[in-house]
Amino acid sequence: MKVEQSCKILEKRRLTQDAVLMTLAVGDMVSSAAGNTGRPIRPGQFLHIKCGEGLLLRRPISICDWTQSGDGDTVTIVFEARGEGTAWLARRPEGHTVDVLGLLGSGFQMGGGPYLLVGGGIGVPPMLGCAKACGGASTAILGFRSKDRAILLDEFGRHCAGVRIATDDGSLGHHGFVDELVRQELEKGRRYQGVLACGPKPMLKSVAKAAAEFGVPCQVSMEERMACGVGACLGCAVAMKDKTVKHVCKDGPVFDAQEVDWDA
Repeated sequence: MKVEQSCKILEKRRLTQDAVLMTLAVGDMVSSAAGNTGRPIRPGQFLHIKCGEGLLLRRPISICDWTQSGDGDTVTIVFEARGEGTAWLARRPEGHTVDVLGLLGSGFQMGGGPYLLVGGGIGVPPMLGCAKACGGASTAILGFRSKDRAILLDEFGRHCAGVRIATDDGSLGHHGFVDELVRQELEKGRRYQGVLACGPKPMLKSVAKAAAEFGVPCQVSMEERMACGVGACLGCAVAMKDKTVKHVCKDGPVFDAQEVDWDA
């Protein structure tokens, strides 16, 4: 259920020069989303946050973690201060409130696992929710531009059976891209229930190709710019192989990688 409410900032801390972790008090947003399913949040869903009085468009930010409690639910997000809106959000102190619309999006379809979790840059945080949902059985492959941009490594270490890192400049872990590590991991023959990935489109295309080569199902969370967040403006379009068009905010952000037209 989509709920708009004013949410208090319970915690805020810098993870890197640009990346900010923020925990919000969200009332019963998590609990009410469960309905009769018993599963309150699907990793990959997002919040749409109003960032500043003078800015018309909200900013979509993926959920990293959450808690469900009779005393009030919480949602943790991690974002980078890239533009005017997210810079405004990054300046909000603990105790202030922000206007939040959520929960939005479809999220990852998950079973018991294990999964191969692949995150790139700011696509890393939502994969932590996937790791926790699998109870520590999955393997994470995380990509960053450089060592000083790496985030949440300790958290993934606590909630994954293994963690591998790739950096563009070789300053941490594997010198190269995550799809190279995906191939190495799948070559080991471990039976993963699927590959789950979030990051920039070129990374997702490469990961989807690697998963297809090994016959492993792959879901991708797309990072398209969006406006309304609820499917009304039709701005965040993604072309499908069957010639239809779907929208990240309403139909996604998670899609079956085989359904996406990566060459559109």
